Amino acid sequence: MWTKQQIEYHKKAARSLIKIKDLTFDLLRRDRSISEHETQQFIIGKYNEYGLETDKYPPIVAFNKNSAIPLYYPKKISEKLKDNTLVLIDLWARMGTEGAPFADITWVAFSGKKVPTEIKKVFDIVIDSRDSSLGYIVDRLKNNEIPTGNDIESVGFGIIKEGGYEKNILHELGHSIGTREDHGPKPNWIYKRNKRRLVKNLAYTIEPGIYLKDKFGIRSEIDFFISDNNEIVLTTDPQKEIVLL
Repeated sequence: MWTKQQIEYHKKAARSLIKIKDLTFDLLRRDRSISEHETQQFIIGKYNEYGLETDKYPPIVAFNKNSAIPLYYPKKISEKLKDNTLVLIDLWARMGTEGAPFADITWVAFSGKKVPTEIKKVFDIVIDSRDSSLGYIVDRLKNNEIPTGNDIESVGFGIIKEGGYEKNILHELGHSIGTREDHGPKPNWIYKRNKRRLVKNLAYTIEPGIYLKDKFGIRSEIDFFISDNNEIVLTTDPQKEIVLL
């Protein structure tokens, strides 16, 4: 459970990450041959500019088939942007203040005139999974019931399974957010082994993903917390459409 000050630190970090996300996509629109690693270093530079710091892992920047690897960190020699490229970026950082919590977002974009049908189909299922998970939490809160991590993941992953992509689920639906590391202690994650109710005033991610090996991966990640009066508070913008570059 976070203090009011910690929640404000989290919200500030979240707002900064959204700005850095937008700046990153603007960069990709200007530089049509930039590499994954160069994009990653741009993001790290923006962390410093915005007074943010990260944990031991750098931000994820993945093009095309590399986006099918959930934890992909580009090396110095890496894929370059070209026409018809799917881009996935996963950013997490915290204010450089003791006890400040992280914020964490994942967005996808496409460098081309039209998003391919298969990519759009997978994206829509991922967004439905994310939003159905949120909707389930809201419904339970209306009944003054805080759901468990297990129940929320069952709803979110149920959407992906119904879409025919059960074998393409490679990680949990979400996790609690920490102050020393992006991920909080695993017992508090939104996943099947957590049969306890979520904790109020502690932020969590919801980040369903579908990963097609050697083709592409789609993930959408948002942050939220449950307030004292049982309301869900989103602290990051939910992606609704694939960003065209």
